[in-house]
Amino acid sequence: MESFWHRMTQGRQGPPADVQEARRVADTLSAALDAKVYPDSVAAEAGALVAMARYQGNRVLVFVTAGEEPPSAADMWQVCRTTINLGFAEVAVFLAPCSDVNAAVIRQAFPWAGPQMIAGRPSIGLGDRLGLATPGHVRAVRGTGYVPMLAQQSIREMGRTGRQPQDVMDDATWGVVQAGFRDGFGADADHLKTDHDIYRCAEAGFTFYTIDPGDHVNNAADNLDAGALADAFNALPWDALESSPADAQASAGKVGVGLPDGRRLTLDEPALARAAVKYGRAVAHTAALYRHLVERFGRGWFELEVSVDETDSPTTPEQHLYVAAELARMGVQWVSLAPRFVGRFEKGVDYIGDLADLERTFIEHLAIARAFGNYKISLHSGSDKFSVYRMAARHGGERVHVKTAGTSYLEALRVLAGCEPSLFRDILAFARDRYETDKATYHVSADLAKVPPPEGLDDAALAALLDDFDARQVLHVTYGSVLTADDGARFRGRLLEALRTHEEAYEEALARHISRHLAPFLES
Repeated sequence: MESFWHRMTQGRQGPPADVQEARRVADTLSAALDAKVYPDSVAAEAGALVAMARYQGNRVLVFVTAGEEPPSAADMWQVCRTTINLGFAEVAVFLAPCSDVNAAVIRQAFPWAGPQMIAGRPSIGLGDRLGLATPGHVRAVRGTGYVPMLAQQSIREMGRTGRQPQDVMDDATWGVVQAGFRDGFGADADHLKTDHDIYRCAEAGFTFYTIDPGDHVNNAADNLDAGALADAFNALPWDALESSPADAQASAGKVGVGLPDGRRLTLDEPALARAAVKYGRAVAHTAALYRHLVERFGRGWFELEVSVDETDSPTTPEQHLYVAAELARMGVQWVSLAPRFVGRFEKGVDYIGDLADLERTFIEHLAIARAFGNYKISLHSGSDKFSVYRMAARHGGERVHVKTAGTSYLEALRVLAGCEPSLFRDILAFARDRYETDKATYHVSADLAKVPPPEGLDDAALAALLDDFDARQVLHVTYGSVLTADDGARFRGRLLEALRTHEEAYEEALARHISRHLAPFLES
């Protein structure tokens, strides 16, 4: 401790020299403060020793200084001051609560604690529905070169969990500081449908925006007869598309993409008409929301993903080609796109469908992405699709973005099953009662009759439910009801407190589980 302190007062910045020194510093501070100081968080920053600690039951940011003031922006910090004796010196200690005000200041003072843009770097989406998963997520990605989207949540998920965009951002910031993660992370405002959604997330500081125009996709287009298709084509919002039926028809066959097998993918006039009827309004909506983002940030100061995965029918390669060509024609710039793939990407379970058919079309989707700027192909509902990852990594490598969210909630329940079986039983019973209602907005196929009631299970059998297809989906899609039951009083507080009590077990479970998702991409 003394040597680290001496180097800090001489102007050294950054973490201790090695893990052993970090632990010695953390142990010394823990004893002096009667707190739990996280070794990974220890660093010299802005003339102070900075660390995260659990102090009197709450997480706090600790500043230890040789002077009388906390580090930079001292007038902005919400802090309380005390003194401690380190054995070699009596020093000032400032304890900053994990408030929204302090989170904003920490992002200003320490840029690595705020989100970055990720274009050109390999990435993985790691949604956190509880606000406690970041340290475990960091443990999984540290040293891999992959940029984690640590602040990632959809507006729908925020509504179901009772969170706001600022909560998502702040929880990621505090988790990054606790983990001492300085390699950079992204912030994905996921599945946005309106300009109001965009402005809410922009105020919170998100840098990555996933536009979901699914409400504007015409799912019936694939089956319209020629007459109905022609009528629907002529009725498209051509002003919003900055085109006309005649101009669109004249473009038939002019845009094409070479495929790896030597074929050339093009849109003849019938295929173009069907693609336009299905996705034309979605393209117009995406372009409109993109322009709201440009107005808010300016070009080059945000990143865009386009997601059409939550639709009734697959996005054919021809339809993907239409969407990409039209967005490019309208000046939209994007870094990734999520098609609706063949087969079923259901929540929390492995891929359901013909893997050979998925591979064939996946290769074609990648070829389109490479032709229009080499953007990434994004796998939504991407968690737990272990049969898909090796194929995706072999063909797409770092140009594939896997997006996960609910699987980290399920790992939290796995910890409860092992450490707090009574609470897990209560949640399971409640989830069984809620499933038929909550599944309405998801593509899931769990059979509730195959999920046993908790009273018939031994404690030792509870964790196995997290490896069962039907139980995983029942537990997955009922998360919002669990977290908001009785305005959060029924489960939320108990669940979060249990995970804080068993935080090491939760970190280990997350690191192990997310590492399984990354492994095929690291090996490719």
